Amino acid sequence: MATEIQAGKHRFLVDEPSGLAGDDAAASPVEYALGALVSCQVVVFRLYAQALGLTIDEIEITAEGDLDVRKLFGIDESGRAGFHDVRLKVDISGPNSAAEYENLRQVVDAHCPVLDLFSNAVPTASALV
Repeated sequence: MATEIQAGKHRFLVDEPSGLAGDDAAASPVEYALGALVSCQVVVFRLYAQALGLTIDEIEITAEGDLDVRKLFGIDESGRAGFHDVRLKVDISGPNSAAEYENLRQVVDAHCPVLDLFSNAVPTASALV
């Protein structure tokens, strides 16, 4: 199951846990998706904090997603194959007010490319070549 992905000049390994016929040698695709969301949020928080003149001493973001594997395994075709709910928890510390950090969070959520991917349907095509 392990797959080596090349993204530009970078390579990384993706695998599945043993319950999905993998060796658990690396994070799964959905774990990478949540990781992409967290890392994108961190970048956009830092970019917009600087643009708005805010200071972030520390930031920790966690993501959890609810995934029902029944569609993946063909048990129930009515649900989604992917996450049906994702939650982000953002813990920021710094000298600015809670209201300023809440405004920053709203700005980040409006401008984070990976959050946009999670939040909106993206036209996608698949074809054998």
